[in-house]
Amino acid sequence: MTARILVACLALISSLCLVAPTQAADVQITDDGTKAVVTIDGQPFTEYRYSGYAKPILYPVYGPGQKPMTRNYPMVKDVDNEASDHPHHKSIWYTHDEVGGIRFWMEDAEGKKSKDVGTQVQTSLKIDGNTIIAQNDWKSSDGETVCSDQRTLTFGTDGDARTIDYEVTWIASSGDLVIGDTKEGTMGMRTHPRLRLKADPKRGNHTAGGHSINSEGVEGKEMWGKRAAWVDYWGEIDGQLTGIAMFDHPGNPRHPTWWHARDYGLVAANPFGVNHFENKPDGTGDMTLKAGETMTFRYRFLFHTGDAESANVAQAYKAYAEE
Repeated sequence: MTARILVACLALISSLCLVAPTQAADVQITDDGTKAVVTIDGQPFTEYRYSGYAKPILYPVYGPGQKPMTRNYPMVKDVDNEASDHPHHKSIWYTHDEVGGIRFWMEDAEGKKSKDVGTQVQTSLKIDGNTIIAQNDWKSSDGETVCSDQRTLTFGTDGDARTIDYEVTWIASSGDLVIGDTKEGTMGMRTHPRLRLKADPKRGNHTAGGHSINSEGVEGKEMWGKRAAWVDYWGEIDGQLTGIAMFDHPGNPRHPTWWHARDYGLVAANPFGVNHFENKPDGTGDMTLKAGETMTFRYRFLFHTGDAESANVAQAYKAYAEE
């Protein structure tokens, strides 16, 4: 079976079999040729921006009460109280820094242009109700396709919370594929500055009121490199206690995943970076797909009011895991 036929089959399976969170009364998705705009009950939720960046991103993202949930930089610059570091941390994204020997986490825009920095290029997009199904080729700087993916994003609600289910199927479409052992990956977000655990005045952030915990009860910066089924960050945004939880599906390879979760707002689920997280020999976390093989990861973002306890994040994860 060719890679393109495989992609088509995966798209059909996703559209027929996807298990979605509770859908709101009115989820609308409109594609304008550069981005797919998502609204819930007529209010902006997010935009899936697949053009103009080194990888597709979700930005902006609004949680309950229309509170902004992620950092504006670098999509919008010079925002008050936002740190201007790590321009590759673009709101919500999926990528990894060692894929077939090519770096996809870092970007040329950071002044690190080199032959081994790649981009994700969309090849197709379909909208089916409250779901986006897109295919992408991961290309090296000389235009060679390293691998492909299909990602399925489903938008909905869970009570007064909002949800995004983010599913990615890796496809070894160009021969055997090695996904490398590095902490720089993979399902990532950069939170609103008020969810930061630590301020950074030198880089433009002067206040940080965030808190965090994972499914194992580990809190704060100690969460970095630990394995957990979920993590949650919360803080007061525009007068409302608001949080973001990320869920690692129990069917994912190497569940529970490791978390590249920093105190400055980077939160990423990374099942590959074992040598960094557990101080094991480099290459321990490598994963190889043979030519034509696929591998699927599923995550959920839960945008909620309150803290992890009052939002009952543990129960929300249990319900997700049982779907």
